[in-house]
Amino acid sequence: MNYRRLGRSGLQVSELSLGSWVTYHNQVDENAAKEMMAAAFDAGINFFDNAEAYAGGKSETLMGAAIRALKWPRLNYVVSTKFFWGLDREGAGANRRDTLNRKYLLQAIDGSLQRFGLDFIDLVYCHRPDPHTPIEETVWAMSDMITRGKALYWGTSEWSAADIRAAWEIAERHHLHKPVMEQPQYHLFNRKRVEEEYARLYEDIGLGLTTWSPLASGLLTGKYKAGIPADSRGAMKGMGFLEKSLTDEAKNAAVGQLEGMAADLGCQVAQLAIAWAAKNPHVSSVITGASRLGQLQSNLGACDVIPKLTPDVMARIDEITRPLAT
Repeated sequence: MNYRRLGRSGLQVSELSLGSWVTYHNQVDENAAKEMMAAAFDAGINFFDNAEAYAGGKSETLMGAAIRALKWPRLNYVVSTKFFWGLDREGAGANRRDTLNRKYLLQAIDGSLQRFGLDFIDLVYCHRPDPHTPIEETVWAMSDMITRGKALYWGTSEWSAADIRAAWEIAERHHLHKPVMEQPQYHLFNRKRVEEEYARLYEDIGLGLTTWSPLASGLLTGKYKAGIPADSRGAMKGMGFLEKSLTDEAKNAAVGQLEGMAADLGCQVAQLAIAWAAKNPHVSSVITGASRLGQLQSNLGACDVIPKLTPDVMARIDEITRPLAT
């Protein structure tokens, strides 16, 4: 496992990381979480991604319990969480959800710390932009979170380049803690934000990336070429929004072509796709997910594929997938 700096910070994160979206609590219990986190850690993964909204807070609780059981030294692992959607989707109160105002953020971090059972969170993200709260208010709240010792670094997720730059400039002007990282979706069929929109930010402000969905929610595994299997993520309750993209005929045909390339490289198409995302020099860590140990071990095989992605191989991948990418 190789390690990369998170943007211009001094923090080193593993090039592959393990996330908990969809899986923790829904597909993975505490014992399975502990088993997979131990295997990931033994393979060199030091970054574990989470969010307040995952499984209504239960994902943080489950991950925290696994960490306590594993008894890792605190300096040896990095944990993240994300704030925006809140926990109480049905409860009264405009400040409980879909916001990045100061009141919500400074109470949200306390809730996450309690669920994790930690004294601080390493990385805290604003999970989505909030058009109703001034960016300046959000920047002050996130900076105060760090000043108070409740988080070490803060960043954004799925923010526009303009809003990230605005947040950074506000922090610069007021001598506050600046946003260090962004967490965007990035895979072979979703490229433009990372490769085009953010292009100036890498050099101008030193933005680091922890990207999610390298397998396009499973499309890039090849399992959806014949429809949606009953035991797949696409068949899970609440995941119907993925059906259109998972059953896209042109993209599944492209996945079929990638399978031949992967075979030539001695790997699986999923490993090829993860390795491709990690090949981008602006990506600090690629967040992977797994619902069982075998899946995690397979994903880890992507580390061996990264060096095989020569310019010629990358050009062939581009020829197959770029025309379908957004």
